Amino acid sequence: MDLIHRPRRLRKNNIIRDLAAETVLDSKKLIMPHFVCEGSKKIEPIGSMPGINRVSIDNLLKDAESDYKMGIRSLLLFGIPDKKDETGSEAYSKNGIVQKAVRELKKNLPGLLIITDVCLCEFTSHGHCGIVSDGEVLNDPTLELLARTALSHAEAGAGMVAPSDMMDGRVLAIRESLDSAGFQDTPVMSYAAKYCSAFYGPFRDAAGSTPQFGDRKSYQMDPRNSIEAGKEVHTDIEEGADIVMVKPALSYLDIIKTVKDMADVPVCAYNVSGEYSMVKAMGKLGYGDEQRLTVEILTSIFRAGADMIITYHARDVVKNKWF
Repeated sequence: MDLIHRPRRLRKNNIIRDLAAETVLDSKKLIMPHFVCEGSKKIEPIGSMPGINRVSIDNLLKDAESDYKMGIRSLLLFGIPDKKDETGSEAYSKNGIVQKAVRELKKNLPGLLIITDVCLCEFTSHGHCGIVSDGEVLNDPTLELLARTALSHAEAGAGMVAPSDMMDGRVLAIRESLDSAGFQDTPVMSYAAKYCSAFYGPFRDAAGSTPQFGDRKSYQMDPRNSIEAGKEVHTDIEEGADIVMVKPALSYLDIIKTVKDMADVPVCAYNVSGEYSMVKAMGKLGYGDEQRLTVEILTSIFRAGADMIITYHARDVVKNKWF
């Protein structure tokens, strides 16, 4: 046939395909999440997240050091307290599990970027992300506690704080709190477009943060909405967010693209627990190749516009040199 255009010419071999690749995968842009709990010598496997554990600070240090030597230089830290109450007071205590872990990480791995999740749900007895009164999650009274939590993380040595609560005005409250205390250089990574998703199931198992009543639909975003994501992102940037996040990632690639096109700050995507566990289950059952599935999913997230990805696959990717 007399064909002028033959796209297959640029797919002929690995060298040509690499030269023509539009999306370049970079493991340095992956952030590994960790769950830290009280006690010592603890390693508690999370049944719904194969390969991921709740660990005490001593084992967190070992895991973080091992990851760091492999090339994972950024982590996102979630704390699991022993005690919970109505206001999540352990979230902003100077001797809270996150604050203690951050101090030890900073002391032992000064080159590590420690990003802390700023929320109350793991610390409240009711499992919601804010103060509750008469069955309602109150927005404005929660802001003070979130700001106190973020400041306590920065004081402990966190290199970045990441509010995940989805309360209106939280970025501004945190930014003002950090700035007034001399932490003007501490970036805020905002969970800007965080949807109320069924893909969070394994995480709630890991963090023990399932709401004791109701759900989070009154503050997390409706999966049916996309225009609203732009409003949330724009608001957070105006309030001082240095990085904005879309969560989850896989079912929200269109939102990642929209946010990338409109935002003048870097965009993060969270490849969440349910997305991770689906891949692990497929690999275990022989329904798909775990490496190919993981790389394809992460490629799609980068291709959609993410500048960085929080993913539980980070360790496997870097350790096995999947890209």
